[in-house]
Amino acid sequence: MNNNKNLLRINIGFLIAQSAGTYREFAFDLPELAVEDDQELIFTAVKGSSIISRAQQGLLVQGNFSAETPSTCVRCLNDFQLHIKTDFDELYAFKEENATDSGLMVPENGYIDLKPLLLEYLLVEIPINPICKDDCAGLCPECGCNLNVIHCEHSGHITQDERP
Repeated sequence: MNNNKNLLRINIGFLIAQSAGTYREFAFDLPELAVEDDQELIFTAVKGSSIISRAQQGLLVQGNFSAETPSTCVRCLNDFQLHIKTDFDELYAFKEENATDSGLMVPENGYIDLKPLLLEYLLVEIPINPICKDDCAGLCPECGCNLNVIHCEHSGHITQDERP
């Protein structure tokens, strides 16, 4: 997808002038979200919602998203689509003294871009050792065959504890 329009850029100018407690929910359904620094890492089927609430100190952004990304199983070495879910709460502060550790500030232009924030949270959710399914049998340590597909003559000697 080579679409320059950022569907995660939200006009929040109207919320700034509202009283504390005012909120708006935004729903998202994106076919693709690419990581700009990594041409191979692409999230697909990005779905979720974000509630942006006017708080005393700034705008509270609460996100709940899911996505898929290509991955390789560490047990059987097959490629698969890894399903990821993430939730986050971040405050975009009006003043620097109210900023949290993330340092997010309400932009002067009245638009919040959720893309960098969402990408950061999705990247954190990618497991170090992805597994295609909980009961993946992996590869035979003797002959290397995929034990999810065939049972070799060595497969009877493998125990659950010996799998990678």
